[in-house]
Amino acid sequence: MANAISPKVLAQNINDLVGGKENVLQVAYCMTRLRLTLADKSNVDKEAIKKVDGVMGVVEQGDQVQIILGPGRVTKVANEFGQIVGLGVGEVDEAKLRKEEIKAKNSTPFKLFLKKLSSIFIPLIPAFIACGLVTGILNIVLKFNPGFGEGPIGGLLKIAGNAVFYGLNLFVGVNAAKEFGGSPMLGGVMAAIVSHPELAKVILWGKPLVPGRGGIIAVLLVVAFSSWLEKKVRDVIPESLDLFLTPLIVILISCFAAILALQPLGGFISDTIGNATKVAIAGGGAFTGFALGGTFLPLVMTGLHQGLTPIHADLLKTTGENLLLPILAMAGAGQIGAAIAVLVRTKNQRLKKTIISALPVGLMGVGEPLIYGVTLPLGKPFIGACIGGAFGGAAQAFLKVASTSMGLSGLPLALITNKPALFLIGLVVAYAAGFAATLLLGFEDPIE
Repeated sequence: MANAISPKVLAQNINDLVGGKENVLQVAYCMTRLRLTLADKSNVDKEAIKKVDGVMGVVEQGDQVQIILGPGRVTKVANEFGQIVGLGVGEVDEAKLRKEEIKAKNSTPFKLFLKKLSSIFIPLIPAFIACGLVTGILNIVLKFNPGFGEGPIGGLLKIAGNAVFYGLNLFVGVNAAKEFGGSPMLGGVMAAIVSHPELAKVILWGKPLVPGRGGIIAVLLVVAFSSWLEKKVRDVIPESLDLFLTPLIVILISCFAAILALQPLGGFISDTIGNATKVAIAGGGAFTGFALGGTFLPLVMTGLHQGLTPIHADLLKTTGENLLLPILAMAGAGQIGAAIAVLVRTKNQRLKKTIISALPVGLMGVGEPLIYGVTLPLGKPFIGACIGGAFGGAAQAFLKVASTSMGLSGLPLALITNKPALFLIGLVVAYAAGFAATLLLGFEDPIE
């Protein structure tokens, strides 16, 4: 297997092919990639690196060469590489990195906006995963022992599983202010204002206000406004009075703007998205799921999928379930089926090793090694993966499977769905369709 090679040997092999330690300026890593900033990329033998055991793919970005190694292993190889070249190793801030990379590609303002939205939610993913798993495990226990939830342990686990959603508006408010150039805590305060339970006691135009109306969408609108206002106010307030007057002016003006205009607007947008999602999936059923599941992988490749993150979060916050996530997750499942088909047909031993090493993390929902190391370079298997995602998405929509949290994909997603058994059926459909489509389409087997 590809992972038989030790991290130290793999690091040395990579160093030899990137021009040696004299050519390496910086060493960093993220979830799956070793990121090397180089003095001269012309010294890199990219094709030879792809053939090294343990390497799943190579991506160039600016003055960097990014070598896909997969989760867990990349950390060990990065540390060994740092010792070889005599440089400190940095762990990349994913949110910051995504913003810098997209800017480097001369992206459109729309793509930059989507990346900004994504960066608000990236720091929350570990919380979504942890709380979602707690809820999923608790639900399994409750199926066999319904009374467990009434005890102290069950009660605490309920709180732990729901905690990320209880504080979600505040978390988003703080992160959004950072992204929009405002003070994080002022962003948190504005999120607290539109979520405060005492709003229900305030009567406006003959009706009580609704705490949390508009969910995440309203918070984003309110914090974007307060952050913009804060920057404008700071430009005119004397420095000696800035600490006192700027926050006061921002809170007072933003509070009324939020309640009178921005929160109602957020409520309208949120309700429209929620209703449209339900109508599309309920009305179109399997057809809608087929279209969404089949087009999600290309959406990921263009980066446009980042705009769906706040929609996922808002659906969960306002309705308690998300019908979209299980459908879109089938894109990764289709890729598993496509990769297995390649594994069965290919005679290239190195490609077999790459697939075998990438499949376990792919099953867990991390698809990057399979995308860049297998299906995308081969072409037709990528199309086969899309077809698998389409059939899997159709199954999930027909079965009306919904997630109750976010942050997970692949097999673990079953733990945070309302119908785990039916989700697994849809998953198998995506595997089988991706496998069959790739066999039918065929592919050009790389020369050993």
